[in-house]
This record gives sequence, C-alpha cells and structure tokens, in this order.
Amino acid sequence: MVSISIRNVTKQFGMALGLNNFSLEIKAGELFFLLGPSGCGKTTLLRHIAGFILPEKGTILFDHDDVTKVPPHRRGTAMMFQSYALWPHMDVFENVAFGLEERRCSKPEIEDRVTEALRLVKMDGLGSRQIQQLSGGQQQRVALARALVVRPRVLMLDEPLSNLDAKLRIEMRQEIRQLCKEFGLTGIYVTHDQKEALSMADRLAVMDKGRLMQVGTPMEVYGNPSSKMVAEFIGETNFIDGMIKQPSYYEGMWDIETPCGILRGRPSGDWQPGVGQPVTLSIRPEALHLAELRDTSNQFHGNIIETTYLGEMVQYLMSTRDGHLIRISEMNPYHIHSAGTEEITAMVHMQDVLILRR
Repeated sequence: MVSISIRNVTKQFGMALGLNNFSLEIKAGELFFLLGPSGCGKTTLLRHIAGFILPEKGTILFDHDDVTKVPPHRRGTAMMFQSYALWPHMDVFENVAFGLEERRCSKPEIEDRVTEALRLVKMDGLGSRQIQQLSGGQQQRVALARALVVRPRVLMLDEPLSNLDAKLRIEMRQEIRQLCKEFGLTGIYVTHDQKEALSMADRLAVMDKGRLMQVGTPMEVYGNPSSKMVAEFIGETNFIDGMIKQPSYYEGMWDIETPCGILRGRPSGDWQPGVGQPVTLSIRPEALHLAELRDTSNQFHGNIIETTYLGEMVQYLMSTRDGHLIRISEMNPYHIHSAGTEEITAMVHMQDVLILRR
C-alpha cells in the first residue's frame, strides 16, 4: 500500500488551467474517486499521478518519495483505460502478459502470474481467445487482469465501466472494489457516474475547473455538500433561494424566509450564517414526503404536474402555490398520485433542509 500526496500542482494547456494549485491527500489502501463535470481536471490529475504528464509546478509524493519527475514505468502504477486499449492482434494471454514481458520476467513466472490474474477476474481457461471474440464485459476483465498482473502499488481506473450495459456495470462495481481490497492496492478511480462513486468509494473528491471543491466519504459529501455546485453534481436536489430570518428555537437550526414560506433547516458543514444573509436551500427529492410528518413545520402546497413511474420509485414534479417546481421521489409508494389540479402537501424534516452559502 502507498499513500499519495499531491501538493500545489498546476498544469496549463494554452490559456486553460487543467489543474490550479491543486492539493490532495489519498490514504494508503483506499479506493478514492475523482468526480466532476467534463473538463474539470479529473483525467489530467490521474495522468499526473501516473507520470504521463509533468506539472508546471508542484510535487507528487508516493509515501515520502518525490515521484514528480519519475517516469511512468518506475512508479509501480497500472492504468485501466476507458477504451481498454487491448491489442487485437494478440490473444487474451498475450495481452495480459505484455507488461511482464516488458519487465523481462521469466517464462515460467509469466505463465503463473497471467494464469492467476485471469482466474481472479473469472477469465481462467480463456487465454487463447482472440480479443474480437470477447464480449464487452470480458474485454473489461482482460484489461483489469493486465493491470493487476504487474502487481502495482497504485491502480488507476479512467471510467472503466462506461462501455458496459447497466446490469454488468453494477456487477463489476463490487468485483473491482473487492480486488483492490484483496490486493491491498491504493485505487484512484475517475467516473462521471455518481452512483458508481457513492457505492464503491472509501472517499471521493469533487472537482471543478481544476480545483478541489470538496473531499470526504460518500455520506459526508452527499449529506453535507459544501456548495451549490457539489449538491447539484452529487445526486439530484431542489434549490430554493431565501434569506436568514433568525436562529430557530431548535438548537443548530435556522428559520429562512423563502417564496414558499418560512422554512427551517441546518447549515451544511461547519459554517454559521447570519441574520439577513442571502442563502440557497438544498432539499433532496427523496427527503420530501407526501405523508404527514409530525415533527416539522416545513410544508409545500401545490399540485402534481408530472408523474414518472420507475418501478421501485415514483418521481413527481410539483408546482407550488407560488410557482416553484419541486421534484419529489417516493420509494415503493402504496398510492401513486396522478397529475391534476387537486392540491396536495409535501413535507420535509428540518434536518433534510440544507442551508448553503449563496
């Protein structure tokens, strides 16, 4: 296992900043996810860690060793690409063995390690298959075996599941996490898929425009986003602008004046707002209930204008009395509301109303 320290790394591409004085600490043995919109710097950071790109300034440490200018083949890392980057003129065995041959390992060692790697990814017995004979899921497993066979200290994965169908993606999430833990690898995983990150990561970082916006466990980042950008990117949410009216008589809570009436909520994170301060409220769709909640005064009155049935979940779009559109998600509801003019009430606990700086 190896810890990774990125310290004040800056990289510029023409007039655009790929990384802007970027710093991050990744613990030894953790599966760490990088998330953010396209062009935010996720893959650029990954390629710096791998050694494919050198920063204009800043340092990268593996444990206490400065590897900023160490070439990729001497860093003890392995990369799994979105495209898998398998060679079509080689069979499965030859693709997996390529890195070992480059390291001039003996033939018996190559045979043993490739066989073991294929067994770990459930591809044993398929070493003689041609790449074009494999399904997308099998190609993904070959790419993973090729990364694992060199026994890296750090495994980097750049959107490795994006080419798979939904069912296979879910299946492979747990397998990749299990293999990283079994091998004691420090894993760095780039993805656009928030559910992938929330279900797999030990910790994750949200990036934007080459900067670190927030880092924490999935529960910390989802439950306490530090900004509107993070709240919007990690999951779906409803935003309502308002102004702090006063501290609530409930400890740690504040009353906020909004177009939907007075709402009560809590600051997201450690900051404390002030009376009269403009703020934005974030309310997750799944936190809203169409059943009565006794311990909250937070209510929205309106009518359903759209109903979307998703099997285990129903999503509603509500238009409130003041014209705000509120999204509501109900898991396995007993009764499904149809769009219409009948007024209904949605309620939310005050702990689920997050106050964000505006």
